[in-house]
Amino acid sequence: MNHFAYPSAVFLLLLPLIFRYLFPAVKGLHGDALKIPFIADLQKITVKSGGVWGSQLGKKSSTAALWILYLIYILLVLAAARPQWVGEPIPIRSQSRDIMLIMDISNSMLEPDFAVGNRRINRLAAVKKTASDFIDKRTDDRIGLILFGTRAYLQAPLTYDKKSVQDILWSMDAGMAGNSTSIGDAIGLALKNIKEDDHKEKILVLLTDGENNDGSLAMPDAINLAKNENVKVYTIGVGSESAFIDSFFGMKIGIGSTGLDETSLKKLAQDTQGKYFRARDTKSLQQIYNAIDKLEPTENNEQFSVETKELFYIPLLVAVILASLMFLRGQKKW
Repeated sequence: MNHFAYPSAVFLLLLPLIFRYLFPAVKGLHGDALKIPFIADLQKITVKSGGVWGSQLGKKSSTAALWILYLIYILLVLAAARPQWVGEPIPIRSQSRDIMLIMDISNSMLEPDFAVGNRRINRLAAVKKTASDFIDKRTDDRIGLILFGTRAYLQAPLTYDKKSVQDILWSMDAGMAGNSTSIGDAIGLALKNIKEDDHKEKILVLLTDGENNDGSLAMPDAINLAKNENVKVYTIGVGSESAFIDSFFGMKIGIGSTGLDETSLKKLAQDTQGKYFRARDTKSLQQIYNAIDKLEPTENNEQFSVETKELFYIPLLVAVILASLMFLRGQKKW
């Protein structure tokens, strides 16, 4: 779309008419005339030729030169009005959040107590699918990923490159970080890597199926640390009500508690203004990530960026070329 940045400058086109009709003519030897400073230069531009034809050509040349001067003036006024090409509005990235996903990949995540359709899958497979879908929905947020077992590892620092985070997510496997569970250390590592920008809202999403039974940071200390850092933590406890073992005949037999420390997970969420969720199956896990997505909606400030290209140089260049040609023609000897 084309428009003028200063459309009011177009009224300058009326300036010659104002001078022509509002100011009185000058009385002199050559009759009524407007006082024009550059009239002497106009006289030099006329074609010098003898006889009647020369006189007629001289008059035509003077008239043409005058119209060219008017054209140059019009072009200069158009250049002063600053014609521009304006592109379509492009939405810009709104204020985003920093979200660090903290995932338990201990061997217990291989427990096949989740299902897709009629096919049973392990907890980790269900987590990969639902977490990947959650990442897709966070269009304007930076996403990071920490995996933990015996030790906690930063696998993806906070980034807008969601595809890279998803690739790491899909490539992880249970037992890669050890067999025990260091929830406190994972929280401490997440807080260390998420507090680099004080102007963004910081969120941790912790998923585990066990309790803090290893590492150097106890759960009470991790909870206090998260609370003091003003970081909101959503916690997800994964697994059915009972753990299972393989029987002699290959059947799964329930053996009671899963060892999930729901008390600490609930306190962590409560003290940091987050929320605790329990995922007992694939459907509930999907609903949990959807609920977190709704609790932390992407902010939309309705801000747009518009590409603008200046076009004033086009009429200005044409005006300079015409003026140069007139000057060279005036200097030419006939």
